[in-house]
Amino acid sequence: MAKGPKGKVGKTVESLGDYLKEQRVAAHLSLRQLAELAGVSNPYLSQIERGLRRPSAEVLQQIAKALRISAEQLYIRAGIVHPTDGLAGSVELAILGDTQLTERQKQSLLDVYSSFLALNQGND
Repeated sequence: MAKGPKGKVGKTVESLGDYLKEQRVAAHLSLRQLAELAGVSNPYLSQIERGLRRPSAEVLQQIAKALRISAEQLYIRAGIVHPTDGLAGSVELAILGDTQLTERQKQSLLDVYSSFLALNQGND
């Protein structure tokens, strides 16, 4: 993935990191405590908060659970699901929530689904 200025992976990820940090601070949790609760490493969580890493949907789900916030909200912040998608958002959430799929399979399905939507918009 191409990195922008200051080595950040993108504006969406940067704002996700800021949002996660705000939520962590509001929950009165240290970075180390949240990492432990979410089952991710402290350095990895730190990189997510600083906008240096793009977490998978599964990691976002673990973080959401640890923070007791909506995973959907984190998916929106991460750019995985778009709030204006309507029904499309529910399809994406169903894919992300399917425990029988691997992360790679989920991402492949999301990519195919997005390409179909884009193709259909061009045919309107």
